[in-house]
Amino acid sequence: MTEHNGFARDAAAHDPGVQLPYAGIDTFLKAEYRDVGSLSDVDAGVIGVPYDGAVSNRPGARYGPRAIRRASGWWAYLSGYKGGLTDMRTGNQVNFGALSVADCGDVPVFPMDHERTAESIETHVGAIAEQTVPVVLGGDHYCTAPAVRGFAAGAGHETVGLVQIDAHTDTSTASPVFGDEFHGSSAALVADSPYSDYRHISQVGIRGYESPDFFEFADETGLNLYTMRDVAEHGIRHVVRDAVTAAAAETDAVYVTYDIDGVDPAVAPGTGTPEPGGLSADEALAVVETLGQHDAVGAIDLMEVAPGYDDSEGTQRLAAYLLVSFLGRRFAESGVDHDHS
Repeated sequence: MTEHNGFARDAAAHDPGVQLPYAGIDTFLKAEYRDVGSLSDVDAGVIGVPYDGAVSNRPGARYGPRAIRRASGWWAYLSGYKGGLTDMRTGNQVNFGALSVADCGDVPVFPMDHERTAESIETHVGAIAEQTVPVVLGGDHYCTAPAVRGFAAGAGHETVGLVQIDAHTDTSTASPVFGDEFHGSSAALVADSPYSDYRHISQVGIRGYESPDFFEFADETGLNLYTMRDVAEHGIRHVVRDAVTAAAAETDAVYVTYDIDGVDPAVAPGTGTPEPGGLSADEALAVVETLGQHDAVGAIDLMEVAPGYDDSEGTQRLAAYLLVSFLGRRFAESGVDHDHS
């Protein structure tokens, strides 16, 4: 057998210890790949769901997990290159060395079978939730309902609240075209699950059009509804604090679902159902900065990134930044937030 130890030593001598954002394997934040059963020693376990078989408009969210992972490499590079970082938005110090994340790859999906896909999502997210905080990369918004069920069962929670950042309410239950299980029914499916109901669901950023009696529906069901008008009148941080407090009341934990179409399509056009008049980039980041401070939040997903509709790659870049900001605030940040708006 020929040994090549000399070449191995030479290769090691050329390793700068910092990986460029466009080099290496595309895991989230360049994290170590782990099986879903080996996460007990990390702060968060990331898993992708490359599925968009339940969309009602433009497909393409199946490519979201890969795009978000690739975009996240920039922040892995910054943290490796500069060490501890100062978040110039908050003035706080972020020590990404204190953040331990593992990437579990993708959930097996079945493009022609949404029920089997849902079972797969529930099982894999549940396995992560038994050990640590799940971070789910979508995928269309149908994937959130089985992820919530998996989170609740895996973490042993009887009741789970939901904070939904979204342009749309996703409360459809009887579409004549798509039935009652598609990306427009995710909130309804969560409310109808054994783990939640509308009283435990808060929706932020809602706009566009709903049924004529939707406000009456919200009042009757107890849905905590915060439209873009509420955001404009009260400010995003105030709204999000109210939303997470309402979702956490009388629940064991809160699951956050962030539909990228909650952000204005002028900022994030890479999504299947864009809706004008949404959150600015600043407001979008303020959402996760606020949620990252709340101890009740036990899981988060980022859904509906369809990178093919954004040649600038800005949508997936923002999506990655939202998750990095949430994790940084939750696990790696210290100091005093200078923005109390």
